Amino acid sequence: MTISDCLSGESASADAIEAATRASQAQAQDWTRRETLAALAALAGFMGLAVLCWAASGAVVPWDSKNHFYPMFRFLGQALQKGELPLWNPYHFAGHPAVADPQSLIFTPTFFILALLFPSASMQSFDLFVFLHLLMGGVGVLALCRRLGFAPVAAVLAGAIFMFGGVAASRLQHTGMIISYSFFPLAWWLLEILLERPRLRNGLLFGLLASLMALGRDQVAYLFCVTLVGRVAHAALASRRPLAFLYERWPALLAAGGAGGAILAAPVLLTLQFLASSNRPAIAFGVAAAGSLAPVNFATMLAPDIFGSLAKSYSYWGPGYDTMSEPDWTDRAIDYLFIGTAPMALGLWHGLAGGRIFARETRFVLYLLAGALIYTLGRWTPLFEPIYDLFPGVSLYRRPADAAFLLNAGFALSAGYLLHRYIVHGSPRPFEALPRPLAHALQACAFGVALALLLGGLAFSMETRHGREALDAIGLALAAGAGAALVLVFGERRNQRALAAALIVAATCGELLWRNAADPLNAEPAARYSILGEPSAAERAGVAALGREISERAARGEHPRVEILGLAGGWQNASMMLGLEDTLGYNPLRISEYERAIGPGDNAVDPDLRHYPATFRGYRCKLARLLGLDYLVLGRPLAAMPRHMPRPSATPIFVSDRLYIYRLGRTAAPRAYFASRVKEVDSDNAIAEDEIPDFDGAQEALVDAADHAHLDAALTAPGPAARSKVAIVSYEGERIALDVESDRDGLLVLHDLYYPGWEARIDGRPAPIVKANILFRGVPTPAGRHRVEFLFRPFSPTNLTSAAVGLVERDAD
Repeated sequence: MTISDCLSGESASADAIEAATRASQAQAQDWTRRETLAALAALAGFMGLAVLCWAASGAVVPWDSKNHFYPMFRFLGQALQKGELPLWNPYHFAGHPAVADPQSLIFTPTFFILALLFPSASMQSFDLFVFLHLLMGGVGVLALCRRLGFAPVAAVLAGAIFMFGGVAASRLQHTGMIISYSFFPLAWWLLEILLERPRLRNGLLFGLLASLMALGRDQVAYLFCVTLVGRVAHAALASRRPLAFLYERWPALLAAGGAGGAILAAPVLLTLQFLASSNRPAIAFGVAAAGSLAPVNFATMLAPDIFGSLAKSYSYWGPGYDTMSEPDWTDRAIDYLFIGTAPMALGLWHGLAGGRIFARETRFVLYLLAGALIYTLGRWTPLFEPIYDLFPGVSLYRRPADAAFLLNAGFALSAGYLLHRYIVHGSPRPFEALPRPLAHALQACAFGVALALLLGGLAFSMETRHGREALDAIGLALAAGAGAALVLVFGERRNQRALAAALIVAATCGELLWRNAADPLNAEPAARYSILGEPSAAERAGVAALGREISERAARGEHPRVEILGLAGGWQNASMMLGLEDTLGYNPLRISEYERAIGPGDNAVDPDLRHYPATFRGYRCKLARLLGLDYLVLGRPLAAMPRHMPRPSATPIFVSDRLYIYRLGRTAAPRAYFASRVKEVDSDNAIAEDEIPDFDGAQEALVDAADHAHLDAALTAPGPAARSKVAIVSYEGERIALDVESDRDGLLVLHDLYYPGWEARIDGRPAPIVKANILFRGVPTPAGRHRVEFLFRPFSPTNLTSAAVGLVERDAD
């Protein structure tokens, strides 16, 4: 027997995979209908109690959930209510390709349906729907555990940890990642069915669920896709006949790949197209490394508040930007890993000291945990750099700590398995089953891991002068651990162990509710996001005053833009709900040229992050005028804004203690005009050199050098000014219609951002779009009277082909 055979108490056979399958089927039948319903009811009840924690405290899931995802959802709902698909977002950074943004929720079927049925769902309803996704994931864990033969009570433990353990609770704000995470157990469950019964139907179902998981296009979805591929490889190798194993299953696997590819192809292509022209086409290694999870953070698995992670005063002293000698862009939510005291006792005692984590039937979970641990630690191991350099896709993501979602899923299944083994076999007896040196080594390893984490956490806390608080957290953790150990030694007979297991599950669920539900890591008062729900009197009055001005100007055919800056809470993206064309916003992905030329920065809540490049020196510059930026919505008086912010002459139209709205009071460029002459410019160089050439904004336009050569000679040659008239007939997100009348050929310029996927029609016939005035769109238009339309068609064969060709060319480079 090998060491692993000793540890698992089982020996391998030539038909290990078939034997495991038969055992799984036999054990799965042990779940009666009553037990299945009881397990589902237990998880649903646990989730219900968690939801009540938020409701009772009047809190909502904060930060990105409300600053970013909820306005995206409401924007989606408003568009669907009008019978439109919101592929382009005009209210975000002066125009944003929502269809290519992984966080826009457009390709999330569950949220798409919610937006269709309840377009004005409240923040609380939005949170409830996110919790239902986690419940769906918990049900998937139950199904997977049932298939693996776990006892029902053990499966409930796994499901509870999956739903509210570690980062699943602390990072609830990252709605997109939570959605990807929630689909993973169901996808894995269907993959196990496919591997056992390789029918085309099973392949199609697995491909559908896996693609729903992958549609998030975030790092969590990426890592789970890699995990599912790894599960297929592991099953093939475990069969000892890998080629035959795969040959028997290739039609079903091909069907899964075909179904998934058909669903994912267009969204992935559009996202990659966006990334290529975005502010972050790839993440530099140093930036990604700064998002690694420091090893000392694993102390939170034993003592959750050892770094003040749960302090309502937000006095966190754990690893982060201010406490680490090297750059560390994690925070207390990212660094929090607590899954419950009893599961940790099971893991250290039964799992590591008792050797059960090496059992053959859960070997893949062990590999999953090992791989996720290496990835999560990032720069703290020598392996992440070659992974970053050699593994496709890794360089697209900025935070290896996101793999903690994968860790949490592995911890959940491991805890469920260990509790199941305890119920069936009792406590482990390593000195009876293993060679004594190995048994001693495993026990020393378990004790050493626990001691190292607690002492490491204490030492880190003492360096930041929080040793007393850390000692209190350690003392509480040791007391809870002793209680869990006492329960685990209870009972010689199986029915006694089943009772002890039920107590363990109840205690863990209660502890997760106490520690992880509606705590400062994942809850803030709804009032902090009042503009997104129930605006204050000042907010209502300010929005009304601004709305009246914009409505009056719209009646005159004008389309002014606003800049919302320095307002906390949901104001950063509230423009999507208020219908304001904002030049700023909150989104990690932005069009690169716009970012470089305008300088919006990482978010709009902190005025210090707003840059003013030489191309946008102030609110009277050329680009500000071309954008039609006429209003400032600020969180403090203009005179009290940071010193680096320009001080334009502005007229206040609304003032309160926390909201200040100004009219800039100058003549902005029209949203659309007709130029009879053009000048050649290298737009990229103009931005890089911080110099936009002078031109007559009434009769001239700048055209990018790449397009200038293809223009008619009459446009590029000197000539008299045209007598022209331009009127915007309709202005919708994906369709803009204009009537143009001119006595000579020229260029119709629309001061909306140039971006792939936009097409033009002149009197219904296709026309080319050129990059005009550095950032915007132009259409060569002949003399006479014409109807010109701009249409956003990202799914057109032309655009998708262009995106694919661009991807191939970038890979070749």
